[in-house]
Amino acid sequence: MIKPIFILAFIGFSFILNAQKSIEKQLELVETPEQIEQFLESKHSKKNKLITFNEEKHKTSLTTDLFDLRLGGTKVYENEFEKTAYKVVEKNKKTYNRVSYIYLDGTKYSLEEINNLRDKIIAKFNNGAPFDFLSKQYSMDDNANKGGDLGWFLSTDVHPDFDNEIANGGHQLNDIFTIDIPEKNWYYVVLKTHEPKDIAEIEVLKIVEAKN
Repeated sequence: MIKPIFILAFIGFSFILNAQKSIEKQLELVETPEQIEQFLESKHSKKNKLITFNEEKHKTSLTTDLFDLRLGGTKVYENEFEKTAYKVVEKNKKTYNRVSYIYLDGTKYSLEEINNLRDKIIAKFNNGAPFDFLSKQYSMDDNANKGGDLGWFLSTDVHPDFDNEIANGGHQLNDIFTIDIPEKNWYYVVLKTHEPKDIAEIEVLKIVEAKN
C-alpha cells in the first residue's frame, strides 16, 4: 500500500506537471482537505484561499451562482487581466440563533447596581420601550450601535454559558431574560428575536490566475 505521504507528494508533483492546464482541469484533482492545502501552497498567492459563504449573510450574484452549484462544481469568471475559478468543496447546513442584548460591565458596577439597572431596563421594555432604543441607551459595548442585534451566530461564536442559556433555557420568541458570566464580569439583558434557523453554508476554493 502506498503511504499517504507519498500520495500527497505525487499529487503535488501532478500539480506542477499540470501547471499549464486550465484552472478547471487543475481543480478536478482537488477534493480532500489535504489536497486543498497542498494546492494552495503550490499557488503562492494571497488571492487564492478557502472561503466559507453563508446563505443568510452573503447575498450577492456571485454567491447565488455558487450556492446553485453541486458539490465539486466549478464556476469561472474572467476579465481583461485575470481568470478566477471557484470550486465548491463542502456543502452543509448549520443551526444558528439570533438575539439582541444589552451588555453591562461588571468592572464598572457592583452586582447590586447591575441587577437594579437590569430590573429597570426590563420594566421599561415591558412598558413598551423598544429594545433597540434601550440597547443604545444602556449597553456598554459597540454592539449598542446596532441596537443590540447580535445577528445570526453559531454556538461556537459566543461564550459557552451564553450559548447554553440561549439554546437550553426554554426561552420563547420575544422573551426577555438575563445572563450572568461572573468570571468575565459580563452581565446581559437578552431579547430572543428569532427562532433557531438551519442555514446553508458552502466552502469554496478560490483560485486567481493572471492571463497570459
